[in-house]
Amino acid sequence: MFIISKLVIFLLNPLLWIIFFVVWGILTKKEKRKKKCYITAVMLLFFFSNPFIIKELILSYQPERYDLKPAEVYSAGILLGGFSGMNKTDSKTYFNENGDRFIQTVELYKTGHIKKIIVAAGDASIINKNDFREADFVQQQLINLGIPAADIWPDRDSRNTAENAANAKKIIDSVHLAPPFLLITSAMHLPRAQKAFTKAGIDVRGYPCAFTVTPFESYAFEDYIIPSGGAMKSWSVYLREVVGLLMYKLTGKG
Repeated sequence: MFIISKLVIFLLNPLLWIIFFVVWGILTKKEKRKKKCYITAVMLLFFFSNPFIIKELILSYQPERYDLKPAEVYSAGILLGGFSGMNKTDSKTYFNENGDRFIQTVELYKTGHIKKIIVAAGDASIINKNDFREADFVQQQLINLGIPAADIWPDRDSRNTAENAANAKKIIDSVHLAPPFLLITSAMHLPRAQKAFTKAGIDVRGYPCAFTVTPFESYAFEDYIIPSGGAMKSWSVYLREVVGLLMYKLTGKG
């Protein structure tokens, strides 16, 4: 199932669909079918590269920003990984576009909103496994910022969100932490993550960050008509989460 889910994520890329119809149009010998393939490719390109459409869909899907009250304190925050990785070229680790998860967790700890940190970040690779464990890197970065090692519990074995939830439950039960817990992850990922953690029997409050789209007052004229490569990328993120949420429901994981 883990490998299948990786394959599904790979296929949920509108650019691949466009390329498929272009290649089909090139290879087919029937002129009528060739024309239909090219027209379909162009229509898909304009649809999936339109910023207005994907921004509206994402804004309706991702949760709104959550501002904690001054006295709102949780026994632990659960930080989900997927915001850093090791570069095989120079063997160094870099934060990616989801790095706001890390920043928000540090701020929540420093401001006293969370007392402990559970780092749910293992190894999601299919090849070159065990080359990099994100939880080890994140734990060291937290320590470097002055957070005591005793306040950090790493889960370095999970490969996906469902395993994040299962392993976090084991940590919570072993150290007898009191619920509820603050679940810290990207806004687009939060609906699926929250379902998985609730299914695992963990009482969580969602804390969205690393927003793919932030609220804005109005659209610019070009958002309606000018194609955007960024819109294509956002579609991949959106489809991955929506289909992932559906798969979790069908398999009983969320």
